[in-house]
Amino acid sequence: MNATNIRLFVKPYCGWCHEAKDWLDERGIKYQELDVITDAVARREMRELSGQTLAPVIEVDGEILADFDTGQLEKFWKKFE
Repeated sequence: MNATNIRLFVKPYCGWCHEAKDWLDERGIKYQELDVITDAVARREMRELSGQTLAPVIEVDGEILADFDTGQLEKFWKKFE
């Protein structure tokens, strides 16, 4: 895998967020988790990066995927393999 900086913006009660975390964890992918409900700075940054307030949002080396399911994440991830 070529990705070096992975950040996942989540909301604690978001089902898609939990699925995204599970998908990454099952593959042993290390990432920084940012809770946009409790962290106003992360919430603001997520909005600036994605143009929206929906979660999850993943940033991989500057590439953004916003408001996704695991099928979309899998397709997005292929460019980093």
